[in-house]
Amino acid sequence: MDLSFYTSPISQEIRAEGAVLRAAADVLGVFDARHMEVPEAVRERILGCDDLDALRRWLRRAVIAPTADDVFAADDATDERSTPVDGLAGPEAEGR
Repeated sequence: MDLSFYTSPISQEIRAEGAVLRAAADVLGVFDARHMEVPEAVRERILGCDDLDALRRWLRRAVIAPTADDVFAADDATDERSTPVDGLAGPEAEGR
């Protein structure tokens, strides 16, 4: 019996997609278990994310976040700090 499919790149991709879908469902499941209101924009951001590390981070935050929007607060703050200022990015821009 040929079992090469289970180690093929397509099989690995399918498993990765499944892990992402499960992680997104887990985040939403925590909100549901906490009886939290989840704005449509938050739901779309979670379901549209294909970054497993981000989804795992959001899952940990979902357990203690006061609101669904707060799950993204640290990520959004990091994005704002890394925004280029006058064409600079990183430490050079922070001093401005």
